[in-house]
Amino acid sequence: MKQFRKNLHWYILGFLFGCTLFIWYAVAWEDRGGKLTVAFLDIGQGDAIFIESPTGAQMMIDGGPGAIVLRELGKMMPFYDRSIDMLMVSNPDKDHMGGFIDVLDSFKVASVIEPGTVGASAEYKTLEEKIQEEHATHLIARRGQVIDLGGGAHFEVLFPDRDVSGMTTNEGSIMGRLVYGNTSIMFTGDAPQNIEGYLDGLDGKNLHSDVLKVGHHGSHTSTSAEFVGYISPTIAVISLGIANKYGHPHKETLDTLHQFGVNILRTDLQGRIVIESGGETVRVKK
Repeated sequence: MKQFRKNLHWYILGFLFGCTLFIWYAVAWEDRGGKLTVAFLDIGQGDAIFIESPTGAQMMIDGGPGAIVLRELGKMMPFYDRSIDMLMVSNPDKDHMGGFIDVLDSFKVASVIEPGTVGASAEYKTLEEKIQEEHATHLIARRGQVIDLGGGAHFEVLFPDRDVSGMTTNEGSIMGRLVYGNTSIMFTGDAPQNIEGYLDGLDGKNLHSDVLKVGHHGSHTSTSAEFVGYISPTIAVISLGIANKYGHPHKETLDTLHQFGVNILRTDLQGRIVIESGGETVRVKK
């Protein structure tokens, strides 16, 4: 006891120093500087995108195939942040939603939005059970919905515009634009070219976006020349695994993007890809 009293001032100093470090750590994470951050996570063959608005609202579009998403989130979120505002399942196939099972086990989730198609995997059934256990607000995506992320950032749902429960999981993918100021990013899930063409007819030049998240991991079944022409992106991001068994990205897709002079970024080559927007321009964070 005497020894403890003798060293008490050192213990107090150590405690105060630790508190100071924690405060500086928290301030560093919270200093967003009015930026929208979009991180295409390195989760192998699949999609997982983490979004943080200028006000700190957090949204994930897809969670990849499994628990690897937690490691990636640890690089994007401070350790003390254990909540996420929204999970969006663009497509109920395992490579898009399997990791959300682990996310729901590790984070408090306020809401989940799905397209309305039904996955065939055991993981999909488990995910639906986890969503119910979480008591999260459960939404079905419909064209015209606008998800307000705060600070002027919002996500516009462009498709589905109908009940897609009878469609294939790819055809029923959620497609939409993340908008902040004069910048935007187009998300396409695994939507095939016939659905891209449907949107071309509905929206035409209104599809224009600075960044395109390439559909179906670069498969030739998506990313038609007409669709890319309407979007006119400066950057295209392809999320896929190294030497994947599907041969993604396909040459046809790369040729189309090269035809329009698009800067192509790939998670299999570059790992995690982080894009920031201040509302006027987008940039790839080094």
